[in-house]
Amino acid sequence: MKKEIISELFQTFEDACFQYESVDCWSARNLQQLLGYKDWRNFLNVIEKAKTACENTGENKLDHFVDVTRMVEIGSGSQRVINDIILTRYACYLTAQNGDPSKTQIAFAQTYFAVQTRKQELIEKRLLDIARVSAREKLSKSEKKLSGIIYERGVNNQSFAVIRSKGDQALFGGRTTQFMKDKLRVPKGRPLADFLPTLTIKAKDFATELTSHNVVEKDLFGDKSISKEHIENNQEVRKMLLKRGVLPENLPPAEDVKKVQRKIESEAKKVLKEVKKGIKKKKE
Repeated sequence: MKKEIISELFQTFEDACFQYESVDCWSARNLQQLLGYKDWRNFLNVIEKAKTACENTGENKLDHFVDVTRMVEIGSGSQRVINDIILTRYACYLTAQNGDPSKTQIAFAQTYFAVQTRKQELIEKRLLDIARVSAREKLSKSEKKLSGIIYERGVNNQSFAVIRSKGDQALFGGRTTQFMKDKLRVPKGRPLADFLPTLTIKAKDFATELTSHNVVEKDLFGDKSISKEHIENNQEVRKMLLKRGVLPENLPPAEDVKKVQRKIESEAKKVLKEVKKGIKKKKE
């Protein structure tokens, strides 16, 4: 996500915040627009899921979702009453969590409401972390998909490991998977992909998806033909990177993706803790 987009979204979400009984809150009607939902009824379904999630954490949903009515202009100076819901930061976070993270607004909102300080630089960092975790999960799914496809075409698990290793060697310019693990200081027993930067993870994923597609399209069978296909796909992806001045084997290692994922998950608990403190202060 570009910095200009992050900056624009950040300011939009900041401007929508207001104080309700000394707690930062957002209008559900405003949040509907911010998250790109056109229909209020559809957005209410998302909020209902968020309420259920709230109760599942042991929280009272009435502390986070407050039903209200307000007057709005409908043209020609006339007004009408509409239903709205005042949402705490935690309610907004749960609502965003039930949206589609592939949408720019929702991906941003999930991070915005999870970061306690709401500082833009922290939001940018977390979005990058989420993108990397998402890319790693996508690669795992792509490799599982390829494994299932070629298993029916005469390739067992041991052969699949060899094919995947040859793909790495093609992507990293002749350097083996073990060479790259040693270079990036990957702990013993851990996958190389867990310590690769997002760009390289996506490159591996693209090559894997190409292999899955072409194995079916070309009706390939056996280790030899499928291995050749996977090597060629990784070579083509490497060529594309080289044209853009990127040497995948020279990119620095990234933080353990498992550690990054745990950090992201723990932030949800921090959000709840912050909200509880705010509610307690309000009641005092």
